[in-house]
Amino acid sequence: MAHPLRPSVVIEQVAPGLHRLGHGPVNLYVVQDGDRVGLVDAGLPATRPAVVELLDRLGHAPGDVEAIAVTHAHFDHLGFARWMQEEHGVPVLVHPDDGHLAAHPYSYRPRHNRFAFAGRHPGGWPHLAAMTSLGALRVRPPLRTTPMLPGALASFPQGPRVIATPGHTDGHTVLHFPGASAVVTGDALVTLDPYTGRRGPRVVASGATKDPEVAVRSLEAIAATGAEVVLPGHGLPWYDGAAAAADRAAEAGVA
Repeated sequence: MAHPLRPSVVIEQVAPGLHRLGHGPVNLYVVQDGDRVGLVDAGLPATRPAVVELLDRLGHAPGDVEAIAVTHAHFDHLGFARWMQEEHGVPVLVHPDDGHLAAHPYSYRPRHNRFAFAGRHPGGWPHLAAMTSLGALRVRPPLRTTPMLPGALASFPQGPRVIATPGHTDGHTVLHFPGASAVVTGDALVTLDPYTGRRGPRVVASGATKDPEVAVRSLEAIAATGAEVVLPGHGLPWYDGAAAAADRAAEAGVA
């Protein structure tokens, strides 16, 4: 594992037109569609230079980004969205049920107190330290958000399907890209839980999830996509299918 105060950056193409940028334990995705480009999630503030570099590699500038589709409005997914909005006028798309959280990203209340939970799970400490070093405590909320409703998102590159997957937050969504046979799952299904350090498909621990029981039920919606590739908000991509990932996550339960 990289030193928590010097988290490494990983950039890789994970499906047709989909590129993962992993910075420490946090992922975001750049979506290409011909000469169009968009972002799914906005990581943490310190990730901004790496995103600008990746966009440049792909022949784009930050102002070319059509929108940032936010899977949910936790601080580690809003990261540099405010900068993209202020400097380049990029819309920030959020499910309405996470609208208040987007405006107040530190206001969320998980099932169990996250500080007490973290104290009982030292396996998560290196990941939480890495997130802190990337600016987890200094995320500015977007100036405004645009409602992202379930259904086809024709205004976004590759036209993903937005699927409601509440539980981790009230307005959590996943984005299914049928043409790429991939689903970006945010924190509805991860392969690294940064709050415990546990790996493999799972639901994020109760120290960061509002309603774990609802989150487990939302795994069914992920499985129903039939996607071959699962792209989580934390951890490595899963290439053995959404149904298998959802089954594994349900079996793992919630810490």
